[in-house]
Amino acid sequence: MASLNEIKTRIASTKKTSQITKAMQMVSASKLTKSEVYSAKFQIYASKVREVLTHLTASELTELANSGRELGGINYHSMLLNRPVKKTGYIVITSDGGLVGGYNSSILKQTMTMLEDDHDSADEYVLLAIGGTGADFFKARGVKLAYELRNLSDQPSFEEVRKIVSMTTSMYENQVFDELYVCYNHHVNSLSSQFRVEKMLPISDLDPSEAQTYREEYLFEPSKEAILDQLLPQYAESLIYGAIVDAKTAEHAAGMTAMKTATDNAGSIIDDLTISYNRARQAAITQEITEIVGGASALE
Repeated sequence: MASLNEIKTRIASTKKTSQITKAMQMVSASKLTKSEVYSAKFQIYASKVREVLTHLTASELTELANSGRELGGINYHSMLLNRPVKKTGYIVITSDGGLVGGYNSSILKQTMTMLEDDHDSADEYVLLAIGGTGADFFKARGVKLAYELRNLSDQPSFEEVRKIVSMTTSMYENQVFDELYVCYNHHVNSLSSQFRVEKMLPISDLDPSEAQTYREEYLFEPSKEAILDQLLPQYAESLIYGAIVDAKTAEHAAGMTAMKTATDNAGSIIDDLTISYNRARQAAITQEITEIVGGASALE
């Protein structure tokens, strides 16, 4: 059995650890609240962009898609229609550090399983990593990354991710890959997240039938083609950025949950050590009393 001093030292050490994890839990909770608010605001923007784009393409979508017509350097055929898939692009979003429970392991394990099931060799896909954990994971396994982005802020702005977002749309336009997916953990609530693989390119979630009754709402200046020239790639970029914001929110939730679990575990350890300390102290007192009584009896 450990001595009283050893138990006291362990209790003090565990209490300090508990204070640290409690503080980290509160920090993560604060970050989560901010991320949820930011994510909600962004969803309003993304929804409006999708609505406008759907309305703009309501009458021209079929014509543009069938002709492969190019306007302002944007090939609508490649942006809107599936083409034969020779290579697939994947953006894998993880955190830059640890202390987030099983957040990263869930993403990486399921991504690797998907790659092994869907592809015969590494020549069939292109990987881009957001987050140091994922980048280091793939590098350690000899997987070549087309691009990696590390050290994002807690609420990343579009400027922070502009390079990787713009680069992926350009790579798609240049046929480096023929479709693009984003692999990340979707934020469900503060206690859970869900692994998602979402198709970002080609754009396939626009339904012209949704906007048939709204065509008369729009006046175009300078022209519909010029507007679509900017809006189509912007919409694709907003989808990718939205996934990054969602993943960051899930990361904060995972960090908060992990630190709460650590704090609760530290509390349980302290309770167990306190019981052990009281028992050891009681045993020591009983031993002392026994020795005193024994000594007194010997003097009689």
